[in-house]
Amino acid sequence: MELDDAIFGRTSIRYFSGRDVSDEQVKSLINAAVRAPTASGLENWLFVVFRSEEAREKLYNLIAKGMEAYYRAVNLPEEKIAKLGKRIYEEGMFRAPVYIAVFIDRRVRFLPGEEFDELEFIWSVESAAMAIQNLMLRAVELGLGTVYIGVTSLPGIEGEVRKLAGLDENHYLVGVIPVGYPRAEPRPRKRRKTFEEVTRFI
Repeated sequence: MELDDAIFGRTSIRYFSGRDVSDEQVKSLINAAVRAPTASGLENWLFVVFRSEEAREKLYNLIAKGMEAYYRAVNLPEEKIAKLGKRIYEEGMFRAPVYIAVFIDRRVRFLPGEEFDELEFIWSVESAAMAIQNLMLRAVELGLGTVYIGVTSLPGIEGEVRKLAGLDENHYLVGVIPVGYPRAEPRPRKRRKTFEEVTRFI
């Protein structure tokens, strides 16, 4: 597979088949992730793989809780939230055979002093985000689908995911990535904005 195929073939997959994802595939995804750039060479990311049925079910319920909280925060009508609940609980949206939660360890840093706290945090999140992109591109190559879940970082939910992962408050959840074989043929969508709208030459 060419790099272009992975980049332009990647799309968010929200429905997965029941087909299993092997340990070797998970290892391949994370090995690709950690080849991403990392601020100050710190590699202060941690990938927690939720694979057991019990752990996945608990995480799945937290994703559902986060989705409902997100839509209420943007004042979506309750009938639309009910439709979302149907897609999640009846149709199995975001239900995957593997979830990879990506954390950063806020204690691991390069610059001393409180004045750099925010900058160090931003750098760490950026590093983890680039790792997630690597992981997603490798997934395309392996015939797997992924989607980025950010609602698990909402207040109150992020702490529950951390607890489920067995981590303390020094760790921050950047995102949860469901991984599995797509239930239907992936259909990448065009971006709404043109090259000219998002690019400036100086």
